[in-house]
Amino acid sequence: MTNTDTADIEATVDQILALADAGSELVRVTVNNEAAAQAVAAIDERLRARGRPVPLVGDFHFNGHRLLGKFPACASALAKYRINPGNVGRGKKRDVQFTEIVELACRHDKPVRIGVNWGSLDQDLLAQMLDENARAVQPSTLAQVQREAVVQSALRSAELARDIGLPAERIVLSCKMSRVQDLIAVYRDLAARCEYALHLGLTEAGMGSKGIVASTAALAVLLQEGIGDTIRVSLTPEPGGDRTREVLVAQEILQTMGLRSFTPMVTACPGCGRTTSTVFQSLAQAIQANLRDRMLLWRDRFPGVENMTVAVMGCVVNGPGESRHANIGISLPGTGETPVAPVYVDGEKTVTLKGGDIAAQFQDIVDDYVVTRFGGDADAQAAHRSGVAIHASGGSGAAESG
Repeated sequence: MTNTDTADIEATVDQILALADAGSELVRVTVNNEAAAQAVAAIDERLRARGRPVPLVGDFHFNGHRLLGKFPACASALAKYRINPGNVGRGKKRDVQFTEIVELACRHDKPVRIGVNWGSLDQDLLAQMLDENARAVQPSTLAQVQREAVVQSALRSAELARDIGLPAERIVLSCKMSRVQDLIAVYRDLAARCEYALHLGLTEAGMGSKGIVASTAALAVLLQEGIGDTIRVSLTPEPGGDRTREVLVAQEILQTMGLRSFTPMVTACPGCGRTTSTVFQSLAQAIQANLRDRMLLWRDRFPGVENMTVAVMGCVVNGPGESRHANIGISLPGTGETPVAPVYVDGEKTVTLKGGDIAAQFQDIVDDYVVTRFGGDADAQAAHRSGVAIHASGGSGAAESG
């Protein structure tokens, strides 16, 4: 999701493109006022003019019914609407304003994500369920009632949307929680009680390693159980941090679980007393960054390259074995080992590198392997050798996710 002011068209377009270049397949933008709503169509037009028609999801709270009704170009340009039943309206206005949004979605043939969020849960529904629980012979715990309220909010809203005329296949549900065990419990329950598409995400996950670990712990369990159709990793960027970090984490969760492939994966050892040199660390970092950068061009030119594995190992203990298991691997010399680095391609030792430019030599071997294994045509190989396909500017307008 972008964190720019949506009314700032240029900044928002740049960030959308950065997220798309990182691999986001849907990008959500805040539509919180008239200026933002007016900007959506222009943002979509700019993206299409650059040859990058990124699907946009409009994030609506409180006034979505009014903005979508007043700005039909916004309603048309968006690929999906996201509404929160906890703040779509208060009291008697809730169902009326929810109905207006769903009717507009039907009119414009758009899907809707009904996104319940623990931090903005429908308080009337929660109060009702707490009262009912208090009168029960065997009352549930507070946590159980709260989780059930989240699920009920999503399911009741979905049924209302269907009654209004929105087809089930255009309904996506999400129940965002901020604690791992709550999220797992709620989505297991939700998946057992409906067949709607589900969007996964741990909300307010936090910053840095805490946010990454918490999101991974929650999403991995659900994905392993076959629960979830789209995902978002909600990370709080550090000051000046890169918004695309959340997209890369989401991709790595899916890829390390073997569910999807996005970019060649690098296997590298953690290092120990045998690996006093930092050469393998620097090489692993450079190779991984280079592979991700080049995927902007490789995606179309070299189909299948995203499944490639590369091993960069630091000594003779596990180095040769891991290198043989990868598509291409290198075993760098550890402490006391001969200062040479054997390279393995598809399980076979092909060359031994020596000297002070081992890293550059290995990078060239990786590049040549990609063209030979995945290139297919002579034009692609010629372009690669001339440098045309490798050292591009990084995509149109390049400067997380829907």
